[in-house]
Amino acid sequence: MTNLLNILLMAPANGGAAGQGGSNVSFIVMMLLLIVVFYFFMIRPQSKRQKEIRKFQESLEPGKPVVTQGGIYGKIKEVQENFLIVEIADNVRIKIAKNMVFDASEPQQPQK
Repeated sequence: MTNLLNILLMAPANGGAAGQGGSNVSFIVMMLLLIVVFYFFMIRPQSKRQKEIRKFQESLEPGKPVVTQGGIYGKIKEVQENFLIVEIADNVRIKIAKNMVFDASEPQQPQK
Protein backbone atom coordinates (compact mmCIF):
# COMPACT_ATOMS: atom_id res chain seq x y z
CA MET A 1 0.00 0.00 0.00
CA THR A 2 2.77 2.47 0.86
CA ASN A 3 4.64 1.50 -2.30
CA LEU A 4 1.59 2.40 -4.39
CA LEU A 5 1.26 5.68 -2.52
CA ASN A 6 4.95 6.50 -3.13
CA ILE A 7 4.59 5.68 -6.84
CA LEU A 8 1.55 7.96 -7.18
CA LEU A 9 3.27 10.80 -5.33
CA MET A 10 6.51 10.52 -7.30
CA ALA A 11 4.93 10.11 -10.77
CA PRO A 12 4.24 13.84 -11.29
CA ALA A 13 7.73 14.75 -10.14
CA ASN A 14 9.38 12.34 -12.57
CA GLY A 15 7.31 13.20 -15.64
CA GLY A 16 6.70 16.87 -14.85
CA ALA A 17 9.27 18.28 -17.29
CA ALA A 18 8.24 16.12 -20.24
CA GLY A 19 4.49 16.35 -19.67
CA GLN A 20 4.42 20.07 -18.93
CA GLY A 21 4.50 21.19 -22.61
CA GLY A 22 1.57 19.00 -23.59
CA SER A 23 -0.38 20.19 -20.59
CA ASN A 24 0.01 23.85 -21.59
CA VAL A 25 -1.14 23.18 -25.14
CA SER A 26 -4.21 21.27 -24.01
CA PHE A 27 -5.03 24.02 -21.49
CA ILE A 28 -4.84 26.69 -24.21
CA VAL A 29 -6.99 24.60 -26.56
CA MET A 30 -9.59 24.07 -23.83
CA MET A 31 -9.68 27.80 -23.02
CA LEU A 32 -10.14 28.68 -26.71
CA LEU A 33 -12.96 26.15 -27.01
CA LEU A 34 -14.59 27.60 -23.90
CA ILE A 35 -14.40 31.12 -25.35
CA VAL A 36 -15.92 29.93 -28.65
CA VAL A 37 -18.77 28.18 -26.80
CA PHE A 38 -19.47 31.32 -24.73
CA TYR A 39 -19.51 33.44 -27.87
CA PHE A 40 -21.97 31.26 -29.80
CA PHE A 41 -24.29 30.41 -26.91
CA MET A 42 -24.29 33.63 -24.87
CA ILE A 43 -22.72 36.71 -26.47
CA ARG A 44 -23.95 36.35 -30.06
CA PRO A 45 -27.64 35.64 -29.27
CA GLN A 46 -27.72 38.51 -26.77
CA SER A 47 -26.29 41.02 -29.26
CA LYS A 48 -28.70 39.76 -31.92
CA ARG A 49 -31.63 40.26 -29.54
CA GLN A 50 -30.44 43.78 -28.68
CA LYS A 51 -30.31 44.67 -32.39
CA GLU A 52 -33.89 43.43 -32.84
CA ILE A 53 -35.10 45.49 -29.88
CA ARG A 54 -33.30 48.61 -31.13
CA LYS A 55 -34.79 48.12 -34.61
CA PHE A 56 -38.28 47.77 -33.11
CA GLN A 57 -37.87 50.88 -30.95
CA GLU A 58 -36.77 52.92 -33.96
CA SER A 59 -39.85 51.77 -35.92
CA LEU A 60 -42.40 52.92 -33.33
CA GLU A 61 -45.25 54.94 -34.80
CA PRO A 62 -48.67 56.16 -33.66
CA GLY A 63 -51.38 53.50 -33.63
CA LYS A 64 -49.03 50.59 -33.04
CA PRO A 65 -49.94 48.30 -30.11
CA VAL A 66 -47.23 47.90 -27.47
CA VAL A 67 -46.73 46.41 -24.04
CA THR A 68 -44.64 48.13 -21.39
CA GLN A 69 -41.97 46.44 -19.34
CA GLY A 70 -44.45 46.52 -16.46
CA GLY A 71 -47.02 44.58 -18.49
CA ILE A 72 -49.38 47.41 -19.47
CA TYR A 73 -50.93 47.02 -22.94
CA GLY A 74 -51.81 50.06 -25.00
CA LYS A 75 -51.57 51.90 -28.31
CA ILE A 76 -49.05 54.56 -29.17
CA LYS A 77 -50.60 58.00 -29.59
CA GLU A 78 -47.47 60.14 -29.89
CA VAL A 79 -43.78 59.45 -30.46
CA GLN A 80 -41.07 61.81 -29.16
CA GLU A 81 -37.30 61.46 -29.14
CA ASN A 82 -36.98 59.69 -25.77
CA PHE A 83 -40.54 58.90 -24.74
CA LEU A 84 -43.97 57.82 -25.97
CA ILE A 85 -47.51 58.77 -25.12
CA VAL A 86 -49.48 55.51 -24.85
CA GLU A 87 -53.24 55.25 -24.54
CA ILE A 88 -54.13 52.38 -22.21
CA ALA A 89 -57.91 53.01 -22.07
CA ASP A 90 -60.34 55.53 -23.51
CA ASN A 91 -58.89 58.99 -22.78
CA VAL A 92 -56.27 57.51 -20.40
CA ARG A 93 -52.77 58.31 -21.62
CA ILE A 94 -49.42 57.70 -19.97
CA LYS A 95 -45.93 58.89 -20.75
CA ILE A 96 -43.39 56.05 -21.08
CA ALA A 97 -39.67 55.93 -21.79
CA LYS A 98 -39.10 54.69 -25.33
CA ASN A 99 -36.80 51.87 -24.26
CA MET A 100 -39.43 50.40 -21.91
CA VAL A 101 -41.91 49.16 -24.54
CA PHE A 102 -42.04 45.92 -26.49
CA ASP A 103 -43.99 44.63 -29.46
CA ALA A 104 -47.53 43.54 -28.65
CA SER A 105 -48.94 42.97 -32.09
CA GLU A 106 -49.49 39.30 -31.22
CA PRO A 107 -50.45 39.03 -27.53
CA GLN A 108 -49.23 35.82 -25.94
CA GLN A 109 -51.77 33.38 -24.56
CA PRO A 110 -51.46 32.66 -20.84
CA GLN A 111 -49.96 29.26 -20.09
CA LYS A 112 -52.14 26.72 -18.29
